[in-house]
Amino acid sequence: MFSHIQKIHFVGIGGIGMSGIAEVLLTLGYKVSGSDAQKTTITRRLRRRGAKVYYGHQRENLKNPHVVVYSSAIAPSNPEIVEARRLDIPLVARAEMLAELMRLKYGIAIAGTHGKTTVTSLIANILTQGGLDPTFVVGGKVKSLRTNARLGKGDFLVAEADESDRSFMHLSPTIAVVTNIDPEHMEHYRDYDELKNIFKEFCLKIPFYGVAVLCVDHPAVAAIAASFPKRFLTYGIHTKADFMAHKIKLYPFKSSFELKINGKSAGQWRINLMGSHHIQNALAAIAVGNELGIPLSSIKKGLSQFKGIGRRLEPLYKNEHQKIYVIDDYGHHPVEIRETLNAIRQTWPQARLIVIFQPHRYTRTKALFSDFTKIFDGTNELFITQIYAAGEPPIHGVSAKKLADNIHSNSFNVHYRENLNDVVHDVRGLVKKNTIVVTFGAGDVNKVGKQLSKMMKEMPLQ
Repeated sequence: MFSHIQKIHFVGIGGIGMSGIAEVLLTLGYKVSGSDAQKTTITRRLRRRGAKVYYGHQRENLKNPHVVVYSSAIAPSNPEIVEARRLDIPLVARAEMLAELMRLKYGIAIAGTHGKTTVTSLIANILTQGGLDPTFVVGGKVKSLRTNARLGKGDFLVAEADESDRSFMHLSPTIAVVTNIDPEHMEHYRDYDELKNIFKEFCLKIPFYGVAVLCVDHPAVAAIAASFPKRFLTYGIHTKADFMAHKIKLYPFKSSFELKINGKSAGQWRINLMGSHHIQNALAAIAVGNELGIPLSSIKKGLSQFKGIGRRLEPLYKNEHQKIYVIDDYGHHPVEIRETLNAIRQTWPQARLIVIFQPHRYTRTKALFSDFTKIFDGTNELFITQIYAAGEPPIHGVSAKKLADNIHSNSFNVHYRENLNDVVHDVRGLVKKNTIVVTFGAGDVNKVGKQLSKMMKEMPLQ
């Protein structure tokens, strides 16, 4: 960026994506300020790194910055956005700022409705293990790297490409990964065909020396591969691909498989992630690492050292003797939830399964209402709690209570609870030996898992 751009203000600096960019800019020597609704571990970390963080959004927070960065979660009526416009301070979308950082490196951008954070984290881990010292910006804390963002000295920047508001079209990656394409964020798209087309346009942004890495298990991604005019690699577990997994075995919080590259066996592999969907994610990361010339031994070590990401099938409580587990998952789309429940059921087929689901956003609940009513088969007890609005206004006729009322099952019980504390109390009374409790949602439903885990540790079953 031009040398006169030195002071950068982030509206919503505590967001996981915003904070990562802010941290990289701090490391580059920029003066970073920002605001957020409340104190969090993220805002405290940024303050320790030198950022000036304000709590609450007000126009006085703008201390003559040269540019103001905002995310799609920030409303145009936000007082800091309004003040920036009044003062003619340039307003830059988060993805546009990420694109500026990517111009300084060879970009590796991971797109898809699901799996972006996991694949981005796996690639960052593999490149780090391979000695490439990447810069990365991840939408979750990578436990093995102990952060969600870092400025590396190497030539590569690894980041998620967010399709939710088309902002990933700001990016011009050298390597573009597409994990899957499902109907989501449809308020920004005319129809599903337009969504699929925008993903293809994103892939076409790679240069002549770049490559697209495509999961052909997903029909919409396979359709891109079928007519893609530039170089591409494929991966999958169900469909013939360049990188494939065979002989899959699932264990508690682990999976193993035989890797085949172009039809030839590359030996047995193990990852500290559970489920076939995570094996697909690992294949994407393996393909990228192999493309960059990292030895398979280093790729394998990078995968084995990966310890997962916060809120992605994250174990909060384990009692191996009594076979009681409390798990938290960020899944908030029907496809994500179904995949995770399948992995849990395959791993613990005899366990009693208690699910707590917090719908995320009124728009998503309305658009996918019918799908949400059909994904919880195999559950023993299902708790639905209030919709986490994420700043959205309510939509008439859309509620978590209505969703709970429309889930009809003869094989499991459905409960609606407005208060998360009530959920904790009720679920604690249902836990016995051989029980899996899993919380789903992108809001604050993880509080249930944390409180329940604390109770289980303080007063374990006898």
